[in-house]
Order: sequence, then C-alpha cells, then structure tokens
Amino acid sequence: MTLPGLQSDRPAGSDRAFVTLVTNADYALGARALLRSIVLSGTDADLCVLHTGVAAAHLAPLAALGARLVRCELLPTSPAFNAAHARDALHGRAAFTKGEKPPFHTPLDNFAKLRLWQLDYARVVFVDADALVLQNVDKLFDYPEFCAAPNVYESLADFHRMNSGVFTARPSQATYRDMLARLDVPEVFWRRTDQSFLQEYFPDWHGLPVFCNMLQYVWFAMPQLWRWRDIRILHFQYEKPWQDHAKADRLRPLIELWRVYAGDGPVPDSRDLPDPA
Repeated sequence: MTLPGLQSDRPAGSDRAFVTLVTNADYALGARALLRSIVLSGTDADLCVLHTGVAAAHLAPLAALGARLVRCELLPTSPAFNAAHARDALHGRAAFTKGEKPPFHTPLDNFAKLRLWQLDYARVVFVDADALVLQNVDKLFDYPEFCAAPNVYESLADFHRMNSGVFTARPSQATYRDMLARLDVPEVFWRRTDQSFLQEYFPDWHGLPVFCNMLQYVWFAMPQLWRWRDIRILHFQYEKPWQDHAKADRLRPLIELWRVYAGDGPVPDSRDLPDPA
C-alpha cells in the first residue's frame, strides 16, 4: 500500500480490520495486551497498527502477534493548529478535571487516528491501545459508519457525548480529504482532540451499548452499571494500567486483569468475574 503519509509492512490480508494507534513506547505496551485480547477472542479479521515512527524494538511484539504495521505521518496541519493543540496549550484551555492524563499523552498525536480512513480496508473497527477486548466483537464490522459508545463514566448526563476509543468506520479517500478540510480552519479548537472532531463530523453518530466501550471509572463511580458478563471491551481511560497512579487501589481488579492479558499465560473468562459490590 502506497498512499501519502502511510507506509505498510505488507498488504492487507482481509477486507476487515481491527485498527489501533501507537504513538510511543507506552502505547506499544498497551497495544500488545489489546492485540493479544483480540487474538484470543477468535477473530479472523486483520490486526492493523498505525504507528508514528515508533522504534522497531517496541513494535516487534505487535508483529509477533500477527499485526500489520502501517507507519503514518502526523496530519499536515497548520502551525496555528499545532500550537493550539500542543499539550500545555490544550490542557491550559481545557484541563482534564475528572482524571489524570499520563505524561506520555500528546494530544496532537490523537489526530493521526483519522488516517485510518486512508487504509485499504472496506470495514474497520477502531480500538484505542489502552483497551481490552473481552469477548468476540466481530459483529461490529456489520454496523454502519459511524457507531460509537457514549462517554459514560460518572453519571447519566454523560450519555449525550461519545467516546472515540471504540468506533466503526468505512475507509474512504474522499472522507479523509473532507475531514482534513474541516479539521484545520482558522481559530478552530477541538477541546478533546479527535473525539470532539468526530462527534461534530458525525453529528448523527449511532450509539453502541456502553458495554462495547466500558470506561474503567464506571467500576467505582457507577457500579450498578457494571456487569462483567455483558462487557465486550474494557477501556482504561485517563490513567493507564501499566502506570503507578492515585486510583490504582480503587481499580485493582481491572489492573490485575490487564496484567494477565499483557503476559503470556491463560486468561480468565471475564463473564465469571465478580461484579463490584
């Protein structure tokens, strides 16, 4: 595949793919656990990793799991856009008050996610590298563009916002070009980077069940919503399970599950795990 801004290590093996984005060594660590979880779910779709020039040593474990590696450049956005969405500038204007973003989080990198619309697949399910697929979700390939779950982790008021950690897409060069034209315009500021942009670009987004993108804070903030038997994808928003952080004790069962997937041994059937008390 030769497209502007993309360089693949091999051709596509299917017309469907699970896609994730890796922008540094930390997200490569997360992606390894994610890819292993997808493999264990029994899918026959491609595994595709968009990466922004991450060192080969960090990508090797992903390739060993069968991932297609597609190097991607950051989007050709203007200096003014880049300055507005740099880490310090964005966090200064739109601070994260509900959780703590890790030091390796670089907001501008998030927009590289839009390059998946350049890929040579007919259907894509995007999953952030800080997530786990706990049950087979191949049925999502049959869902239309654009489906995403609501950004629910604190209260019912969250249901009006979408979370871009999991979504369905139909790659299209025309869509990609149109996105670029609408992304970088004078005075624009996307408060939550790709998430804010995608919600505006797809205003009639179809809502997936929260169980297709269960955010980790639900475990302690809305425990009545948490049912292991229903959760398809678990998403570690804000703090990451490979970090030391202030909420680690409150999230201990989830972190321990991630560590099992990050290893090489057998994994439990999540449907048998105890729900929060």
